[in-house]
Amino acid sequence: MTALTTAPFLAGAGRVEHRPRSYPGPGPGQLLVRPRANALCGSDAGLWRGGSPVVAGHEAAGTVVAAGRDTTTPVGTRGVIYLMAYCGRCRSCRAGATNLCLDKAGDMGFNRDGGLGPLEVVEERMFFPIGDDLPFPLATMLLDVMGTSGAALNRALSVRPGIESLLITGAGPVGLGVLAVARLRLGADVPIHISDVSEWRLAFAESLGGIPVHARSVSSRVAGVPEVDAAVDASGRAGARRSALDRLSRRGVLVCVGHGEQLHLDVSPDLISTGRAVLGSEYFPYADLPAALELLRRNTGYLGRIVTHTFDVSETGLAFETFLSGESGKVVVTQDGE
Repeated sequence: MTALTTAPFLAGAGRVEHRPRSYPGPGPGQLLVRPRANALCGSDAGLWRGGSPVVAGHEAAGTVVAAGRDTTTPVGTRGVIYLMAYCGRCRSCRAGATNLCLDKAGDMGFNRDGGLGPLEVVEERMFFPIGDDLPFPLATMLLDVMGTSGAALNRALSVRPGIESLLITGAGPVGLGVLAVARLRLGADVPIHISDVSEWRLAFAESLGGIPVHARSVSSRVAGVPEVDAAVDASGRAGARRSALDRLSRRGVLVCVGHGEQLHLDVSPDLISTGRAVLGSEYFPYADLPAALELLRRNTGYLGRIVTHTFDVSETGLAFETFLSGESGKVVVTQDGE
């Protein structure tokens, strides 16, 4: 069975074109999912500007509409779609590090049709059921906002248990996610400083419980922050990374989660004599989703505030413009009235 329909393509230079698209029926071990909500991400900005040969969107929530042979997920099941088509067999996957799969087949929205389209074909192991209690736009928080952010926090805690102070550089959706997850997991008394160049985002971060730090420019270093146990860079900017490292106390840890620019180290003072660590954190393991779901269910009001705008898929262009304005939290594109 092949479904013939139209799908929105990012054509580059801020243009959206609706083109014919055929979707094959699900093969063995696969599901056909109808996306109902897809959150926009900073990594989509390059596709918005440069175009993409596939349908974009990698933070999707939707409903199973058909199931292939050798699957157990019933049609009608609601869930979210993991970004990576991980193999499930390699050394990384066997260790639970599906985010670092050594033989992944693709990434949804980057080289496979993603969640801005009317359908997605995914391996069953990439689909995570959410039950019937969460609205689809809220369910997208399980992915980059909570999943990627939670994994970065886990990386920091693996080196520095008992974090008593935290600095986040970059108050975009991932930085806001780190703030929210850290506030819930570390407690109300832990100071969480968060820097950005956008006054709107800093005010929004403050409303979520962060201590705003005003960066003069995207390349400037953060000033006026006391030493912290841990820092998470969600900006991808060299100046922010260097500044975060400089603010670490002895035994402190910097986790880089934002792709982008470089970080230059002077190994002896930066690492050896201070006992600091610098780690990377890529997406999150699929196995983190159950705990994230429980945290979301317990804190829907607080975490739901991160979704500041929703747009129908017919308004995808406006959704991107809003998201890239620097005056939004998470922007979600919905379908079928969600």
